[in-house]
Amino acid sequence: MNDKIVMPVWTFGLFIVIMNTTMFNVSIPSIIGDIGVSASLGSWIISSYSIGYALSTMIYSRLSDVLPIRRLLAVGLVILGLASVFGIFASNFQALLFARIAQSAGAGVTAGLGLVIASRYIPYERRGRAIAMISAGSAMAFGLGPIVGGLITEYIGWEGLFGVTSLVLLLLPVLLRLLPKEQPKPFRFDLLGAVLTVANAVAILTAVTQRSFFWLAVGILSIAVHIWHLQRKNESFINPKLFAEPKYRKLLYVGFSILVLNLGNLFIMPLVLANLFTDSPLMIGLTIAPGAVLSAFLTRFVGGWIDRYGNMRVLIIGQVILALVLIVFWAMIGISAAVVLVGYLFFSPAASASLASLNNETTRILPSNLIGSGMGFMQLIQFFGGSVSVAVCGILLDIQKKDSLVHAYEFVYAALIAVSICSLFMLTWYVRSNQRAASRSILANE
Repeated sequence: MNDKIVMPVWTFGLFIVIMNTTMFNVSIPSIIGDIGVSASLGSWIISSYSIGYALSTMIYSRLSDVLPIRRLLAVGLVILGLASVFGIFASNFQALLFARIAQSAGAGVTAGLGLVIASRYIPYERRGRAIAMISAGSAMAFGLGPIVGGLITEYIGWEGLFGVTSLVLLLLPVLLRLLPKEQPKPFRFDLLGAVLTVANAVAILTAVTQRSFFWLAVGILSIAVHIWHLQRKNESFINPKLFAEPKYRKLLYVGFSILVLNLGNLFIMPLVLANLFTDSPLMIGLTIAPGAVLSAFLTRFVGGWIDRYGNMRVLIIGQVILALVLIVFWAMIGISAAVVLVGYLFFSPAASASLASLNNETTRILPSNLIGSGMGFMQLIQFFGGSVSVAVCGILLDIQKKDSLVHAYEFVYAALIAVSICSLFMLTWYVRSNQRAASRSILANE
């Protein structure tokens, strides 16, 4: 496979898929006003896509262990394209929600399989650059998505956002020609395991958004059933061997936290700009865009830094910057829109570098036969974190209705700061565990 051609084309497809999130982030204030729903209910427009995206990422990644990537790509992009065409004509909350969920069923093919392709066909010594390129596509989507979303929402209407995503159908014949041909392997798809995975995620997310003890009980019960299923199934949807590795468990928590911070901040910033500074959707996009564009520009260097200095150094620096920016937002968010613009110039590159180094570190510690399922579950946990973050941020804003808007946003950022600190502690634990393991290995060899 010629990765110098395949990876840029794939990255463009991922760019469109990620932009499908950022366009709607900017347009959330307009959508909430047009369809007449609360902030917590409106957050489902984003969180439903994120959780569906995460679940489909896991499914496609798991299936890539036994089915040809070309076949999975064709299924995913067709579903995404047709759902986007349907969304153009959505005129109420129910139709909009259905379109977003249907989109997410196909969208996961780009994120999950991109990492699988990089891990399977690109040598480790230059894999960091390939994974960084994928992160660059995401970063550029975060940059141009707000501008495109603002322009379309202001001059056409938010329904037109679906038209952009339908462009993925044009990439399908190109990628089918470029990707290597693979032979399917005999397998039995664990349908019950896949259903239980979906049930776990949806029940827990519903319990959070609805503040429902009933759905929390359903979620806990479904997780218990899933654990029982994993213990008795030989070829389960989620490979239980993944959780036998402490390193992988720690990285899962860090990945969850990074998306909590990233999507939570992306959900709050447009609301801050719209409600505190009365910015239009276009101005919101123009305020957020510079940070994301800078992130895309720097990603070309991030891959080289990862390959040269190692994953952990880049990851730790990125996490520290995220925490510092959130502290600045908490302390100064009500002063000026310039605070958001300047803060995001640091936040977006740090988030992109953190994800690239985290994903590369995950491919390093996983054995080759677990890369598909391992990276898929990592993506699932990451985007589940993003979904939970958006939903919880919406709830926290509803809780703070009686207080001033500035205080409400400060309260949300305080919660995000707490998450960032916990993530840094987990990352420190991971590094020290690796150092102790290396020391024991040296002593054993002497």
